[in-house]
Amino acid sequence: MSIVIMVGQLILGLSILIILHELGHFLAARAFGIKVDKFYLFFDAWNFSLFKFNYKGVEYGIGWLPLGGYVKIAGMIDESMDTEQLAGPPQPWEFRSKPAWQRLIVMLGGVTVNVVLGILIFWVLTLKYGETYIPNTDIKYGIVSGKLGQRIGLKTGDKIIAINGQPVLKYEELTSTKVLLGNTDLTIQRGDQTLHVKVPGNLINDLADMGIEQFISRVPRSKFVVDSVMPKSYAEIAGLKKGDSIISVNGVKITFFDELQTELKKYENKVAQLEIKREGVVKPIVTNVNKEGTLGFKDGSAGIKAKFDLPKEKNVSFGFLDAFPVGATKAWGTISDNAKGFGKVFKGEVKFNKAVQGPVAIASLFGTTIDWVRFWTLVGFLSMVLAFTNLLPIPALDGGHALFLVIEMIKGKPLSDKFLERAQIVGFVILITLMVFVFGNDIVKQFMKK
Repeated sequence: MSIVIMVGQLILGLSILIILHELGHFLAARAFGIKVDKFYLFFDAWNFSLFKFNYKGVEYGIGWLPLGGYVKIAGMIDESMDTEQLAGPPQPWEFRSKPAWQRLIVMLGGVTVNVVLGILIFWVLTLKYGETYIPNTDIKYGIVSGKLGQRIGLKTGDKIIAINGQPVLKYEELTSTKVLLGNTDLTIQRGDQTLHVKVPGNLINDLADMGIEQFISRVPRSKFVVDSVMPKSYAEIAGLKKGDSIISVNGVKITFFDELQTELKKYENKVAQLEIKREGVVKPIVTNVNKEGTLGFKDGSAGIKAKFDLPKEKNVSFGFLDAFPVGATKAWGTISDNAKGFGKVFKGEVKFNKAVQGPVAIASLFGTTIDWVRFWTLVGFLSMVLAFTNLLPIPALDGGHALFLVIEMIKGKPLSDKFLERAQIVGFVILITLMVFVFGNDIVKQFMKK
């Protein structure tokens, strides 16, 4: 059932984005009097569709091939590769008969809708929920540094007080793209020392394999008590209860949760002796440790949930107008981050297979439970990503069509139909190749995690 929920959210989110993207092309075309033959969610390859109907001369439907969607515009060389209609003389209702500037607006209609949708979603979320964060100045015990963080010079307990010379206001900034994209200078407070640590530009390569938690944990270093114990877990069998404090593992003193994780890792698939404090009384217990170094189950899942001693979160509310620039900044930041990521790929700092995520990886972001805030946040994010991707100057994408129209406007005459046909075929082959690669890359990553 959990997989169904995850896949269902992915399909719903992508369907919303595809329909609205194509609606942008549709409305722009109709505004200039251009005839639209088809409006499809997914592709009806070889003219096979799961569902279709005709309304006012337009065929609306759902195709069987879930690789996007399309609007078939009369007199345009597009994904359908229907060149028969181009054999006759141009008709006034056709795409090819319209001025280049009108055709350019039609081609950018989908991207425009995606940008507007992304900004709208982030605006509404900001208006309704505001911004919640942990003030960085309230962090008592510093960060928890994983292997990647330790590799570049970070240590657990460090307090990161500035990024590129700018004071850190929110703890969440430490795992934001302005740090993770690399080439960043971190100012560290370590005891009485102030140090600087350089984040390398190729950090993403390792993050893709190991995850953000192996760089800097999203949860600050914290003391803890047991908040709940999973039934039939090693923790329950050993006698752990809600409210217990674990104060040592095989004689090693434990103060922070990361210390517990570190010590238990040493006893994977073994037995460990713990000291716990319960209502002021210290007592020893013996427990099995699973293959992941937790007090959970044989399959590696966790057995306890901890209650952390974390600083109080701060929530900032925004009015109707004040929420707009905050939401717009979040939306545009997505495009900016994607542009920077592509730049790193072209520079050779980041491997392409480490930088891209496909449907399998995206589905996992939605999760196995329904959380509408997370759902709409991801839809807003993906809407901006879709806008950026479609602007890439690849034939068969909106950006490719727009590039050819700009060239036409500069030359003063259109490119030949033969050239456009061949470019469309090349672009489609490129896109199919990329999709196969991305799917395969996702599957390999999931397999490697297991």
